[in-house]
Amino acid sequence: MEVDKLRKYFSFFIKHNTFLLFLLYCGISALFIRLQGQDTLNTLRSGCIEISSFLSDKATGVSEFFRMSEENGRLMKINATLVSRVISLESAVTESRNREKVLADTTIDASRYIMAKVVGRKFSDRENMLLIDAGRNRGIRPNMTVLSPEGLVGRVTYVSAHYSKVMPLIHHEFKVIVTSGVTNTMGILSWSGGREDIAQLEHIPISSPVKLNEQISTSDFSTFSVSGIPVGRIISLRPDKLFYTVEVKLGVDFSRLTHVLVTPLKIEPEKIQLLQSTGETAVEEIK
Repeated sequence: MEVDKLRKYFSFFIKHNTFLLFLLYCGISALFIRLQGQDTLNTLRSGCIEISSFLSDKATGVSEFFRMSEENGRLMKINATLVSRVISLESAVTESRNREKVLADTTIDASRYIMAKVVGRKFSDRENMLLIDAGRNRGIRPNMTVLSPEGLVGRVTYVSAHYSKVMPLIHHEFKVIVTSGVTNTMGILSWSGGREDIAQLEHIPISSPVKLNEQISTSDFSTFSVSGIPVGRIISLRPDKLFYTVEVKLGVDFSRLTHVLVTPLKIEPEKIQLLQSTGETAVEEIK
């Protein structure tokens, strides 16, 4: 029944829709004519104007917000570009200053060596390692000596096409034969861990005339290093039963090391072979 009534009403509306809409329009027109001279219509008009102004202001604000967001994004990109350029320029200036510092050292003829930049480092209390940006393409070979104007840095242990690993003096496996500058006392320099600026000088007998503050440099007895490279100075001498316990203050500050020089390879196969020989009674001619 309800459905039938709805169908009748709907059919009646469809059939007389034009007439019904005419009556609705007439009623709305009569209402506006009646309100024409009253304050209500003015109030409605004012309200509509205020709403329109409010919506216009909000639309303008939203538009300005998006424009400001776009402008801020553009300015941020410009700032990022400028910051990147400043950082690049500062990096270039710093690297140039460090290179000039190495080249300006009058005690080293830098033209004889290969200059490289320290680009990586492994930090450890016993196994420090440096990485430099020079490899086979620039003539670097294993066992080349690495130094700086302040003194001995280490030796090359591994080489790739563009990079090399350097075992620094502050590595527990690093050893080099050194000599003192005044008394010509020889010993083996090593590093037992701990402080990066202190190494030990081994096999110095208590009968040796070695003195405090003597400068230590590499010896020609070394199988890989050229002689005369500064290493440090003696800061402590403590006698034991047969040998001194000697501490050496290293010349190189590894925490600030940025550029190094790599010396030409010292090739002395006969010396190395004889030193490694274990047969004391055998007589052999090395060709």
